[in-house]
Amino acid sequence: MYQPQDSIGFQLGVIYRKVSNRLAAKLKDYDLTPEQWSVMCCICFKEGMNQKEIAERTSKDQPTVTRILNVLHRKGLIMRSSDRADRRAYLIYPTDKGRQVTEETSVIERHHNAAMIEDFTPEQLDVLAEAFRRIERNAERYDDGPAIEAGGEEESDLA
Repeated sequence: MYQPQDSIGFQLGVIYRKVSNRLAAKLKDYDLTPEQWSVMCCICFKEGMNQKEIAERTSKDQPTVTRILNVLHRKGLIMRSSDRADRRAYLIYPTDKGRQVTEETSVIERHHNAAMIEDFTPEQLDVLAEAFRRIERNAERYDDGPAIEAGGEEESDLA
């Protein structure tokens, strides 16, 4: 019998929460969440992007990025500059404090990441990375496909 916890989405969600929560605990002293950290890394990697570019690079929606940028700005980690090409947009830059915090926390994230993949061989990591890419491609393709109607074969397995 099908169990929801057997689904790839459920399993990925559990893994994401565990990995994210452990990273959050490590970033707590820096007053950063993993989501804020990923945006800061993106900003430090390529300074002067607008909000739309940051959203695309971090795979977050624009309202989420707006909220994160507002928090980072209040913390003094980023600054905004008017975009001369588009007066409605702002270009985002890290402050000196933002660069320093990102450098320090990048070391923490690298150690955290290494701990999460500690028992994997390079070959296993290659297979895992390819599996993730396939799942992502399938998810993108699935978005374009027809909706599955209630009462189909999948649901009959739940009874």
